[in-house]
Amino acid sequence: MLFGKEHVERYIATDGEEGHDWRGTTVAILTTTGRKSGEKRSTPLIYQPYGNAYLLVASHGGAPEHPLWYKNLVADPDVELQVKGDRFKARARTATPEERPDMWRTMTATWPDYDAYTTKTSREIPVVVIERV
Repeated sequence: MLFGKEHVERYIATDGEEGHDWRGTTVAILTTTGRKSGEKRSTPLIYQPYGNAYLLVASHGGAPEHPLWYKNLVADPDVELQVKGDRFKARARTATPEERPDMWRTMTATWPDYDAYTTKTSREIPVVVIERV
C-alpha cells in the first residue's frame, strides 16, 4: 500500500482496518490546517501511544526541512487524529527537551530508521505529542 493519499483514503474508509498496520509498525492519520491555504490536510504517520497521549516524529526522512504537516501544527496546534476507528480533536505540541529522550526511545523502538535519519540532517528531529481535548 502507498504511504500517502491512497493510504489516507483506505484508512479512513475502513476505520484503519487497512493502513493501521504498516511495515511492522502502526499508523494514524493526522489532520492539520494548512498555515497558508487554511485547508485541512491529512497525513499518514507512524505513531505510538504514550501515557494518555500519542507520539509522532517529524522526521521527513532526514530532510533538512521540517515536514509541512509539522509546520502546519506549529502554526495551528488544533489538530485531529484518527487511530483505527477513533477520530478525535487534539492539541499538538513539540516534546520538551526533558521529555524528548524517553519519547525518542519509544519511537525508535517502533521505527529504528529514525536514528538513521538523524545522520542525514543537522536539525533536531522533533517528537510531537498529541493530546486529546
